[in-house]
Amino acid sequence: MSTTFQRLFHSNNIALTLDRKHVDEIKRIFDEDTSTTKKGGEVLYNPNEIDMAFNHDWTGQFKGASELVLRPRTTEQVSKIVKYCNENNIVIIPQGGNTGLVGGGIPVNEQIEHRPQIILSTNLMNEIISFNDKSGKLICQSGCILEHLNHTLEEKGYQMPLDLAAKGSCQIGGNIATGAGGIRYVKFGSLHSNLLGLECVLPDGSIMDSIKEIRKDNTGYHLSHLFVGSEGTLGIITKVALQVPIKPKSVNVALISVESFEKVQELILMAKRELGEILSAVEFVDSDSMKLVMRLNHETLQPPVEGEHPFYLVIETQGSSKEHDEEKLNDFFAKALEEGVATDGSLAFDEKQSQYLWKFRELVSESLKKDGYVYKYDISIPLAKMYDIVLDMKERMKVFPQAKVYSFGHLGDENLHLNIVSPKFEKQIKETIEPYVYEWTSKHRGSISAEHGIGVLKKNYLHYSQTNVALNLMKSIKKTLDPNNIMNPHKVL
Repeated sequence: MSTTFQRLFHSNNIALTLDRKHVDEIKRIFDEDTSTTKKGGEVLYNPNEIDMAFNHDWTGQFKGASELVLRPRTTEQVSKIVKYCNENNIVIIPQGGNTGLVGGGIPVNEQIEHRPQIILSTNLMNEIISFNDKSGKLICQSGCILEHLNHTLEEKGYQMPLDLAAKGSCQIGGNIATGAGGIRYVKFGSLHSNLLGLECVLPDGSIMDSIKEIRKDNTGYHLSHLFVGSEGTLGIITKVALQVPIKPKSVNVALISVESFEKVQELILMAKRELGEILSAVEFVDSDSMKLVMRLNHETLQPPVEGEHPFYLVIETQGSSKEHDEEKLNDFFAKALEEGVATDGSLAFDEKQSQYLWKFRELVSESLKKDGYVYKYDISIPLAKMYDIVLDMKERMKVFPQAKVYSFGHLGDENLHLNIVSPKFEKQIKETIEPYVYEWTSKHRGSISAEHGIGVLKKNYLHYSQTNVALNLMKSIKKTLDPNNIMNPHKVL
């Protein structure tokens, strides 16, 4: 994979050196904390420890140069650190699992930000504080890894409402801060739908605690929701309260081949009508993406259907009756074949088979990353127009034979992942894609970021999805909460 970094972050110089007195004071804050009997937080300043783990992002596009990483364990430690940084004009970059795709958790270049920058990682804040197995109310620290939460809940008969490919590394606080969507959005909705409250440390060090174990609370502004999608620019999420759904007794998966995007749209409507309340996910993978997954994973994967097809849909059901759900899925598949909406498919009725079929969708991002430099676009477009942008982009890329266009995504909620891959980063390719892709999306009243957030990657294009009035309101909120602009500056706005 190409090691080219965005120039915004690339520098031949080290970051501005943080005065030793600040390091000593932060260590003292950790050492004197009496709010818990646990060990204090950790201060990392060895370049070998922090460089690849904290100063580089998952995509390989962004590189920061922070010399100091703080890993607190408690909200009180975070509060004291933030208060000290605010008083001393030190920039804080909140970082969760560092699985983001838009550079939101990586420090910017010192040519852009002249103040010293520290990374505040929440990966030691990983405790489940409480879970009510009667009501499904979960309260946990923000550094809990999504997959670990799901495993814990499954033992108690529940599950997380969110599921995405990065679940083994991403943290629930980061999921909320970026407004992550995932594959089960069609059934459980956004994180807004499941959020009961947050505990956040504000830029002045004060603690906002809106965590409650109730679902209905109409007492004033719903401040917790302000932090969903804020990407660490308004404060640091330290605790999370969620309403989680019951674990289904029956999970079934179908991978179905389709011959045109018109038929794809028909199949989605048919799935909603025929599967109804048990429909939990509708994902799609185009032919080129499927061929790439097979080429790079041929030792462990066999073709899910015979021959090659333009589109593949992964449809999942979750319900309470195995016999009933299997019958509904079988009837739906038979009807799709009979009416010529689908051409072939594989059905899975146990956990092992289901996980196998999901791999054809979940391995797409990883396969793209292995194949070269990836120009990634996470957009929402009305379903009827969704594949038009893919066709348009393929036409535009004809002048670059070394580039290939791939598409996949969450079809059930009209979220397209458009990817262009070339052997290495090329400025001309990027300039051919941008801002065209954002202009096209705006023209069709879509969103330039469906679930990945804005970070620094899309900061200059936010106006394609937000009005001037909305942008000015966002800036006013940022200035009110963070007048010294210490919290993740140069991101989002």
